[in-house]
Amino acid sequence: MKISAIDVGSNSVRLATFAGGKTLYKTIKTTRLGEGLSLTGSLKSEAIERSALAVAEFYRKAINGGSEKVYVFATAAVRSSSNGQVFVERVKELCGLQVEILSGEEEARCGILGAVGNGDGGIIDVGGASTEVTYRVCGRLLYSKSVNIGTVRLYDLAGRDKGKLLKVIKEKLADYGNFTLLSSHSERSEEAFSLKTYAIGGTASRLGSIKHSLKEYRPEITDGTVITLEEMRSLADKLLSMSVEEIRATTICGSSAEIVGGGCLLIAEVMSKFGVKEIIVSEKDNLEGFVLLREGKL
Repeated sequence: MKISAIDVGSNSVRLATFAGGKTLYKTIKTTRLGEGLSLTGSLKSEAIERSALAVAEFYRKAINGGSEKVYVFATAAVRSSSNGQVFVERVKELCGLQVEILSGEEEARCGILGAVGNGDGGIIDVGGASTEVTYRVCGRLLYSKSVNIGTVRLYDLAGRDKGKLLKVIKEKLADYGNFTLLSSHSERSEEAFSLKTYAIGGTASRLGSIKHSLKEYRPEITDGTVITLEEMRSLADKLLSMSVEEIRATTICGSSAEIVGGGCLLIAEVMSKFGVKEIIVSEKDNLEGFVLLREGKL
């Protein structure tokens, strides 16, 4: 049986189709639902419309492709906005789907389940409006926190100015508290120190693509890409020194050219905060985790 899931993020809407425990297909449409959210606290009407239309388009694509079930869930942009229900109602009008709004904790749970299954490990999930950091050891959550900072929020607040970006990032990093893998208060701190950390989400995929000089999305190549903290910082400097037009012309980042440099800097600072020396790009993420949870495949 084919099952599809649609993830409504702050920067893009994604569709994934699954069958037999495998991901068959993924596609993405950048709609910037969270554009201006940090400045007004609400979703723009035009952003609601283009994002809801993308959900309806993906729903039709999933049904026409043979999916018997189609889920749709939304994350930080919808849950943190004052008018998120307007988006939910518009999707219902267009295609009959009921959008499920995930909490930050649910989003993190889906993310780590998708990336590491039932094993041990951690994730850094940089989205458009929030960033989740989660670690699990021996089936138990060691740490999980969602903070309202992401690539679209960063761009709204600081543009592409590195100094301003760092100021915003460092202020928000305080919300993660004092936990680090290097100085965990857990009785399993030695295991925590050896955990692999995966980066999931659109920014991670774009950075993996840039490392491989890809101009189109090739998850079979980017999945498993290792990026060190030093490489991440160097790449952030490079991207923030390039013009938006140059980024569009030379990388995979088309409609995300404005935000990818800030996103890269954000991942680097989160890595530094948690004592992470390298991340592994994972193309399995909250889409896989959400379906596993809803279908009871744990």
